[in-house]
Amino acid sequence: MNHRTPPGNIAPHIPADDWQRAQATGQPIIIVVHDTPPTGIPWRRLLIPFAIAGAVVAGGWGLVAALCLLLDAAAHTATVIAGAAGPIGIGGITFKLARNKT
Repeated sequence: MNHRTPPGNIAPHIPADDWQRAQATGQPIIIVVHDTPPTGIPWRRLLIPFAIAGAVVAGGWGLVAALCLLLDAAAHTATVIAGAAGPIGIGGITFKLARNKT
């Protein structure tokens, strides 16, 4: 056997004389673990996907709100620039970009 120290968290459960005998003879140690599955609903397995989905939805709504804010600011900026520029004419055609406040 190559190990000098017992592996992992099962070390306290192997009696010292059995471990020493296995080290000396190369005999394998067989460990039987009687494990019972947990009863009930595994909440962590259910909650993690819902937490991820909730974060994705919240991020999506944040992106939509940011896009609306940017478009609103762009529309106000265009309105201010158009009002300050006055009418634009090319050739004989004149466009008035903003209405007068009356």
